Amino acid sequence: MTEIIISIITAIGGWELIRYLINLRTNRRKEEAEAETAETSATKELQDVYQQLISDVKADRDEQRTYINELNEDRKRLRDEREELRQRIDDTEKKVRELQREVARNGRMVESLRPFVCAAIGCRKRVPVTISEDGEVERQQDNDIDPISNGEL
Repeated sequence: MTEIIISIITAIGGWELIRYLINLRTNRRKEEAEAETAETSATKELQDVYQQLISDVKADRDEQRTYINELNEDRKRLRDEREELRQRIDDTEKKVRELQREVARNGRMVESLRPFVCAAIGCRKRVPVTISEDGEVERQQDNDIDPISNGEL
């Protein structure tokens, strides 16, 4: 009877061992499948992160390109304005030089007319006068110079 009990226990234990080995193999395959699924999921998540990173870099690059284009346009506009201002300065300097020449010429003309100016209105004698910057007229000494008439010429 012990042999029968041992045989039954062995049979039951053998079945349990076989079931354990089958379950062990099944569990191992199940764990491998879960690990493979987790690895695939992690790879997909990593790929999503890379895709998001790439799109962020592209957006940033586009933004920088737009900013650079705006800066280039501003720089071009400022250069054009600078050239316009330089041209205006050159034109203004040219006008100033022309006006200085004209003032100098007018001054020479006034100096050349000075001997013909008389302080006395209606006087036939030419008495030299000096006109100050304030507009005051100063008579110089009377030279008793007789005027030249047209007939004497």
